[in-house]
Amino acid sequence: MKTAFKVSSIFVRSVCLLHIVHEFFYEFTETKGESMIPTINARNDYVHVSKRYKNGKNVKLGDCIVAIKPTDPKQRVCKRITGLENDIILVDPSICNSNELKKYNNTTVSDVNYCFNSFIKVPKGHVWLTGDNLNHSIDSRSYNVVSMGLIVGKIYGANDFNKGSWRDLFGFRFIRNTLEREPDE
Repeated sequence: MKTAFKVSSIFVRSVCLLHIVHEFFYEFTETKGESMIPTINARNDYVHVSKRYKNGKNVKLGDCIVAIKPTDPKQRVCKRITGLENDIILVDPSICNSNELKKYNNTTVSDVNYCFNSFIKVPKGHVWLTGDNLNHSIDSRSYNVVSMGLIVGKIYGANDFNKGSWRDLFGFRFIRNTLEREPDE
């Protein structure tokens, strides 16, 4: 009886510790979908998420984050921050390269104005999120600005278990901020 109590106690404490680590420090989760290709694969990619950036704390333009989906709180999204508070954002830059404008032999001034007339100013406490694969991403262009309170954490690495082995840490790679300027050398 004493041994069973001791084992149960260790199990309960371990589960509590795991929950605290998952909730406040670190998360390792699978991603699905094509919205972040080529940064994150469509299938079987697992991301490392630092919870130090929860609620948008210290996030920067270009960071890849995990957030609660504004239109469905049971889902999470992996996106890149492409606008911070007070930034003025062109709502859908992908339309400028779309077939809608290419189908015209002579693009007129009104076509160009249509392409560049939909702007939004990101309000305080919010961010603008987009996927790296704009043609296959449901993001702020669909659900508008996202409250920083919905940010779960920042993605700093990913594992591709299809390609990796234990020798290369199961396909581990760092996720870079592609919008951040490199320091001049």
